[in-house]
Amino acid sequence: MKRVFGIKKDKEPPPSIQDASDNITKRGDTVDDKIRKLDAELSRYKEQIKKTRPGPAQEAVKARAMRVLKQKRMYEGQRDMLYNQTFNLDQVSFASEGIKDAQQTMTALKSANKELKGMMKTVKLQDIDSLQDEMMDLMDVSNEIQETLGRSYNVPDDIDEDELMGELDALEADMGLETEAGVPSYLQPDKEPDMEELSLPSAPTGHAGRTNAQVSPS
Repeated sequence: MKRVFGIKKDKEPPPSIQDASDNITKRGDTVDDKIRKLDAELSRYKEQIKKTRPGPAQEAVKARAMRVLKQKRMYEGQRDMLYNQTFNLDQVSFASEGIKDAQQTMTALKSANKELKGMMKTVKLQDIDSLQDEMMDLMDVSNEIQETLGRSYNVPDDIDEDELMGELDALEADMGLETEAGVPSYLQPDKEPDMEELSLPSAPTGHAGRTNAQVSPS
């Protein structure tokens, strides 16, 4: 049966834009080579026309040059057409690459969106508020613990608060009296004594000397 109907051949994949562009570029290079050869041939014919006198010989050279010039114009038309095809392929390639980039961007955005949605499901505003309230309660308890640990152990527990208030009132009364009387003496700055205020003993007189002389035994 295979010999009668043959074996189905696998289809070859279509050429890519880059492959088509490379093939056209090669064809364009070939056409450019042909144009350069025709230019060289035309240059020789131009020199021959200059050196040949007008007549049948010159006309023959001109006919050959005209044929070469027609071929050159034909190849130049093919080259322009190939260049246009290459330009179109480049435009299509650019557009294709742009679409591929857009597809990759969309795929990345969809993946990120899905991941964000999954993360948002695990994070709720109510849970955050509850966590904040718990943290505030813990901070209050911590402050109470610190205050408790910072209490002094020297204060006895059996002190009468009324007695303390009485002593505090008496202290305030004493401070009020000192304020009315002025600054206490022990808080006043030291002053140097004035020479006029000092009471020095008077100097001895002559009469006193004579009296002393009389009293003394002979």
